[in-house]
Amino acid sequence: MLTLRLTIGGRVQGVGYRPFVYRQAVAHGITGWVRNRSGVVEVLAQGAATAVERFAAGLIEQAPPLAQPHLVSREEHRADPHDGFAILASDAGDAPQIHVPPDYFACPDCLREMRDPQDRRYRYPFINCTQCGPRYTLIARLPYDRPNTSMAAFPLCPACRAEYENPADRRFHAEPVACPQCGPRLEFVQGNETIIDNEAALRAAVNALRSGAIVAMQGVGGYHLLCDAGNEEAVQRLRARKRRPHKPLAVMFPSQGDDGLAALRAHLQPDAVEAALLCSPQRPIVLCHRRVDSTLAPALAPGLSEIGAMLPYAPLHHLLLDDCGGPLVATSGNISGEPVLTDKEEATRRLAGIADAFLHHDRPILRPADDPVWRTTAGALRPLRLGRGNAPLELELSFTLSEPLLAVGGHMKNSIALAWEGRIVVSPHIGDLDAPRALAVFEQVAADLQRLYGVQAQRIVCDAHPGYASSKWARQSGLPVQTVQHHHAHAGALHGEHDGNGDWLAFTWDGVGLGDDGTLWGGETLWGRPGRWRRVGSLRPFHLPGGDKAGREPWRAALALLWECGLEAPVFHPEQDLLHHAWQQRLNTPQSSAAGRLFDAAAALSGICTNASFEGQGPMQLEAIARNDAAPIALPLYDDNGVLRIDWAPLLPLLTDSAVDVAQRAGCFHASLATAIATQVRALRQTHDFTTVALGGGVFQNRLLTELAAAALEAAGFTVRLATRLPCNDGGLCYGQIIEATANMQGPRP
Repeated sequence: MLTLRLTIGGRVQGVGYRPFVYRQAVAHGITGWVRNRSGVVEVLAQGAATAVERFAAGLIEQAPPLAQPHLVSREEHRADPHDGFAILASDAGDAPQIHVPPDYFACPDCLREMRDPQDRRYRYPFINCTQCGPRYTLIARLPYDRPNTSMAAFPLCPACRAEYENPADRRFHAEPVACPQCGPRLEFVQGNETIIDNEAALRAAVNALRSGAIVAMQGVGGYHLLCDAGNEEAVQRLRARKRRPHKPLAVMFPSQGDDGLAALRAHLQPDAVEAALLCSPQRPIVLCHRRVDSTLAPALAPGLSEIGAMLPYAPLHHLLLDDCGGPLVATSGNISGEPVLTDKEEATRRLAGIADAFLHHDRPILRPADDPVWRTTAGALRPLRLGRGNAPLELELSFTLSEPLLAVGGHMKNSIALAWEGRIVVSPHIGDLDAPRALAVFEQVAADLQRLYGVQAQRIVCDAHPGYASSKWARQSGLPVQTVQHHHAHAGALHGEHDGNGDWLAFTWDGVGLGDDGTLWGGETLWGRPGRWRRVGSLRPFHLPGGDKAGREPWRAALALLWECGLEAPVFHPEQDLLHHAWQQRLNTPQSSAAGRLFDAAAALSGICTNASFEGQGPMQLEAIARNDAAPIALPLYDDNGVLRIDWAPLLPLLTDSAVDVAQRAGCFHASLATAIATQVRALRQTHDFTTVALGGGVFQNRLLTELAAAALEAAGFTVRLATRLPCNDGGLCYGQIIEATANMQGPRP
């Protein structure tokens, strides 16, 4: 007789792990018990030695698909013989080792039941089991038990109670479990009409969508704004009401065919990697090339060749898509730039001028989680935004922290990170911190992460820019504050994600970040490692007329380049002469080396985009139209007080030459910058020791630039590193802030 006491860590709560342990124990003839214990699972296993060993190995090797277990401890134990195997009540008394699961998609077993007319959950929009359903957005606190979730207000009916308490049932302790008799209900509202009945509300919503209406639907992590994706008039109406004239809209496709992608493939061309991610448990938005014969509304992504596509992940989505029979626009239910709305009353009030109708439900969403977004670059899918399904993202650190840290990211595309001991948790995407609601959600997520994981930050890490809302919040927190330079955080994020060794050369190209010298950086080349980065390269600087306005008015960046080189400029604005005078006097014309503004200028000079309705519009459209086989123009390098700069001036005659095809001009621009990157790297290799080159910052969301540069660098013998699990844009800054802050406190790692 062998008795083992096992502690299993990792993702083992909210994934059906305890009933799995129970079933394994019964199968192997093991007696004892299993229980949750503050983020870990504790198991007492008693039986024949060979059976106990097989059982213990199977707990790791045969774990449920959503679990990510690892053995924390194993010890032989003396105990009285047990009669049978039991699942004990959770014990929350120990120091927490908590892993908060993200929200999961509806599993195939639940979908089969939902579509079975003989099943008691037939067409129930909130069906779930231990292998699927919401988690992060409904957990109030841990341990993950029903009273600690937003389902606490829904007492179980006898039938659901029997499943919940039966260790052999796949809904044993499925905390959100419910049915039409005891669970959440749908409510459809249009004008003075209110329908509180699941089937009738669904039918009314489908009818509204088929008639061209815009419906605000409450989902898992917040509201979506839905309309018929093939109805150009409806899409244009949604754009006009949301004041979102150009930013691409995501589309949700019915899950059809053997692999679920038949409906999507009628309009898009996903490759094998994109198809696999679309069907993965996280069910993200994946950017896929549009087919030329697609009948989707042209206004979905004007000027772009890709559509953000996703498959339904909640039971409610499946029912709506099945009944509508075609794809639906499923864009975030928010005021542009803000976090997605989650509360019924607030959504009704703030989306009243956008939506024709509302499809609510009464299961509270405790915190927002927008949909994640991925794009293929250099042969791999890379995240552009973390969210529902893949965040909170938990990563291991290669070092141990002496105190818990909270990194609060940047101002745009904000996310935050909590780090302690050897762990770091990155939050879902929060958004731009310009509005009161964004700041409120930012504060809520900061508090929630610390409460859920049972960790209280002792220090705040923020961007060095004092004007960022996140930096202001850090200074008002009452805790010690450590600042990290913006581009050091970008470089540190890549170095940390790849567990880098030694010195790297890191390109940190983005829209803007406060530089060490007080100017606006954004086209920097850094050499070193976390805690010891030094700027060794950059782009030729220029002065931006109007400063921050240039981000939404690319024509300003275009004028800056032309005026910098003494060239004649076309008239972009009626008060351009006054602006030129101010530029000459250096009034509100900060100096910048930002690659993002260089791309803006190229888009404006090429006639593609002179005024942008969303950040990055010009560069995105420039990339979409660019030829990928254009020959580069050689861009010279010059030394500027020890900083090797790339001179973009030779590009201006081409960009302004209307006799040259726009696609050719755009392609040449990309090829020239990619070649200049490789040229700069080879030159710096003569004076600096490195073999690895990292490409980070939001500009490297540009697939064409990144692939051309990576190919040139690899051909020259360098190892190239790109972001793989974290966004290369400002959504990954918080992770890099932790890497840099730790290196600065402890000294750079070897």
